[in-house]
Amino acid sequence: MWRDASLVAGRDLRVEARSRVTINQVAPFALLVLILFAFALDPDGPVLERATPGLYWITVLFSALLAIARSAAVDEADGVRDALRLSALDPAGVFVGKALAVAAELAALEALLGLGVIILYGADPAALGLLGGTCLTATVAVASTGTLYGALVSGLRVRETLLPLLLLPVLAPVLIAATRAFEAALGGVPADGWPWCGLLAAFAVLYSVAGALAYGTLLEGS
Repeated sequence: MWRDASLVAGRDLRVEARSRVTINQVAPFALLVLILFAFALDPDGPVLERATPGLYWITVLFSALLAIARSAAVDEADGVRDALRLSALDPAGVFVGKALAVAAELAALEALLGLGVIILYGADPAALGLLGGTCLTATVAVASTGTLYGALVSGLRVRETLLPLLLLPVLAPVLIAATRAFEAALGGVPADGWPWCGLLAAFAVLYSVAGALAYGTLLEGS
């Protein structure tokens, strides 16, 4: 499974490196959302400082929708999904590989957005361990869930609009837990954030296992 996952992840990342969709479209979109939030809220007031964790993760989720839709679109072109069905690749390995590729793109975006909130919002990243653990577990949860739902809506004409409607409610617990963990990290009480990080880890494991088990059925039915 892991060999198949590495092959699929390498393919998706090579496709992304050649197309540069994340660099040329997703990253500018994410930064623009951060800037618009700064304009909408008083950059010199306490409201923006208190809202920084929530605004950060909302921006991550919006950007993740673009990355997930792009990942699903790669398999829609030139009969790639049919080739995956006919290949000897383990469906669970295909799922893990696609989720790893999305997670790698999201990790790069999160680093960029982290720099953005430091510059634009004046955030003070003191508890780096908690911040890193939160980003890791939340990224795995978002990538695995997005890959699963991307396969679920593949082949549908309305997949671009249906994907956010299905995915965002499922990721609401991830948004809440990640925001609470960031609030504890940026507020100077890291001990309060680790239980939320543990909850994120549970979500990540749950979504990853469910995706690995269900991806084969979705691949055959799409």
